[in-house]
Amino acid sequence: MTSNAPAADQIHMLLPLWKEAFGEWNGFWELFLETAFSPGRCRCITQQGKIVASLCWLDVQCGGEKMAYIYAVVTDPACRGQGLCRRLMEDTHDYLAENGYTAVLLVPAQESLWDLYQKLGYRDCTRISEFSCNAGPDPVGLRAIGPEEYARLRRQFLPEGGVIQEGESLRFLQQQAEFFTGTDVLLAAYREEDTLHAMELLGDSEAAPGILAARNCRRGNFRIPGAQKRFSMFLPLPGNAVTPQYFGFAFD
Repeated sequence: MTSNAPAADQIHMLLPLWKEAFGEWNGFWELFLETAFSPGRCRCITQQGKIVASLCWLDVQCGGEKMAYIYAVVTDPACRGQGLCRRLMEDTHDYLAENGYTAVLLVPAQESLWDLYQKLGYRDCTRISEFSCNAGPDPVGLRAIGPEEYARLRRQFLPEGGVIQEGESLRFLQQQAEFFTGTDVLLAAYREEDTLHAMELLGDSEAAPGILAARNCRRGNFRIPGAQKRFSMFLPLPGNAVTPQYFGFAFD
């Protein structure tokens, strides 16, 4: 049994598989198919013409090296316990190594998955910090920008060892968040009523209260580079891959 890219007439099977495993998420998976999915970045295991396990990845870079952010790893609930996930992951690792990737990153969605991926050779990698605050009295100057400018500025704001996430990553993110820049800040965020959720704040984190005032939000939750909590796992493929120090976007 091996994994392969899905055939054109199999792609429609992925959506119900994702929804059954991960939930509906307000059109999230339809959006993923439309903006970030590619059959060439997907591997599946098929039994009797049905996809029973699959995963996708997004292309990222770190230190000039091509890496894969593996995403949406799923096994049909009726087929769990058969070792399909391990076989799919191992086959994918081989495929990525053969196609010029130096490492794989992933972000476990649940605490129990850290142990599972560790058994596959992954190790803890990047960390982040998170905080919440209320709006301050003085708004900072912010201007909205598009994904191309965000990508360009992000390369300047990334800490050393930061993972570059562009292309399909930002096309996907653009449908969920807005991009802003200001004096020493770069922000990707979305709002729910009067609360701002910053998927990434780079630069001066002390500007957060002023950012909320500028966006007319009462409260905000911010994710920044830091050491507070573990965030991603890393598997170097054969060879000497650079170890990422910061990974910003997990599509959670």
